[in-house]
Amino acid sequence: MKAVVITSPGGPEVLQVQEVENPKVEDDELLIKIEATALNRADTLQRKGLHPPPKGASPYPGLECSGIIEAVGKGVTRWKIGDQVCALLSGGGYAEKVSVPAGQVLPVPPGVCLKDAASFPEVACTVWSTVFMMGRLSAGETFLIHGGSSGIGMFAIQIAKHQGAKVFVTAGSEEKLTFCKNLGADVWINYKTEDFVARVKEETGGKGVDVILDNIGGAYFQRNIDSLNVDGRLFIIGFQGGTVTEVNLSGLLARRLTVQAAGLRNRTPENKAVIVNEVEKNVWPAIAAGKVKPVVYKSFPLFEAAEAHQLMESSKHIGKILLVP
Repeated sequence: MKAVVITSPGGPEVLQVQEVENPKVEDDELLIKIEATALNRADTLQRKGLHPPPKGASPYPGLECSGIIEAVGKGVTRWKIGDQVCALLSGGGYAEKVSVPAGQVLPVPPGVCLKDAASFPEVACTVWSTVFMMGRLSAGETFLIHGGSSGIGMFAIQIAKHQGAKVFVTAGSEEKLTFCKNLGADVWINYKTEDFVARVKEETGGKGVDVILDNIGGAYFQRNIDSLNVDGRLFIIGFQGGTVTEVNLSGLLARRLTVQAAGLRNRTPENKAVIVNEVEKNVWPAIAAGKVKPVVYKSFPLFEAAEAHQLMESSKHIGKILLVP
């Protein structure tokens, strides 16, 4: 089969399509013929040598995919050859085929085409496992999403609104903010021209928001703390703004704040299966009802993976970027 290989750590040009061996299928796994995979920031970090795959995972990038089941392990009971599915991966999505534990596989959501279904597994599992399973965001609470026009941001806006939360977003252009507004965001903050802490305080009567989903890390840490309400929860899912910072901890104690970093890739298959099950139970009905829709910015053929990475790193896109074998 063909797969995108990282020939050496570096820029997008190190991504090359090569002939590689077909993946092996264990007793508890499926083999998926990939229809599409979606890019994630973690893929660009892996390309640079900063985010290696877990032990035993595929060496090729790609954390989610959609496709058709081509083979099933003898221990798999739910799925059969020919089923249309999407899946949360530990790696291997940038290829024509991938093997994945059966517990990390989902049916294609009703009303969503097979290709676009690739845009859901990673973002749905990331947002649901943090903001709802751990963060307990509930109806009437306030929720700040940094990078509202990213794939995760756009999914988070829709599912949070469906759950009855008031949604704040930051983004870097009026075009991106307008897109977030059209998805249902209530408060839109241009981080290049506004102080998001001041705006959050203004919009909440000085209280702050209840939950923050942050992909920036160090550069925003103190400002996120300053933006949280009593019993507020901060979930860090990325470090685009660095990993090192200095912080005044007094606010954590005074307002009983919770700070938690959360990732998916290095979780055990058993833990991922729990999250995937929760997503199917709680998120898939919202998609079927049309309350959450895929937002795909652009699709590239597999051999243009370098161009797809260039687009992602430019941050000019709004929504998900797909690769199609």
